[in-house]
Amino acid sequence: MTNHTEISKGRIIVFGAGGRVGRAAVAEARKRGYTVTEAGRADGDVTAPADVARLAMGHDAAVAAVHDGGQAPGVFFPAVARALAAGLPQAGVGRLVSVGLASVLPTETGPLLMDTPGYPQEWREFYLGHGAGTETLRAEAPDGLDWVVLSPAGDFDHAGEPAGHYAIAPADASARITHTDFARALLDEIEAPSLHRTHAGVTGA
Repeated sequence: MTNHTEISKGRIIVFGAGGRVGRAAVAEARKRGYTVTEAGRADGDVTAPADVARLAMGHDAAVAAVHDGGQAPGVFFPAVARALAAGLPQAGVGRLVSVGLASVLPTETGPLLMDTPGYPQEWREFYLGHGAGTETLRAEAPDGLDWVVLSPAGDFDHAGEPAGHYAIAPADASARITHTDFARALLDEIEAPSLHRTHAGVTGA
């Protein structure tokens, strides 16, 4: 069984640290006193277990906020999940907080957000690729890797001011959260894990 213990201040690696979510996660972690390693494409291949293990060695937890527009989503996201599921345990990392997508999150009434009336379908391949990544984690992550996927319950608020708090919520196309508030949720799930082997939405509250 996974030991869901709280992680004291230590070392966190952020895969995809150059993106907006990654930068926010790095800033929040450092504000809380963690030592942070920023991992980007130049540092290694996040779809290669050996690179993940090498980069993650000596860290207590990992955040994954990665994207590669040059690869098919249905190939890239499952490959990332497999590499994290294999490489992080090799490095002794026991907690993974990964960034997902609201489109594949259930709404309050049950259907996935991407299947609700009027939801944009032109990026459905991207939605399905993200969902396949989460299902790969669910199938392949060993018990020793305590993972959670968090996504905005709807979308990011790129212009608003941080609220300073958030709530876990089902998918809702109208929900918004700033990158700063979302990073708080990511780090809270590292400091005091409350969600395990699941995908959850986060909204500004």
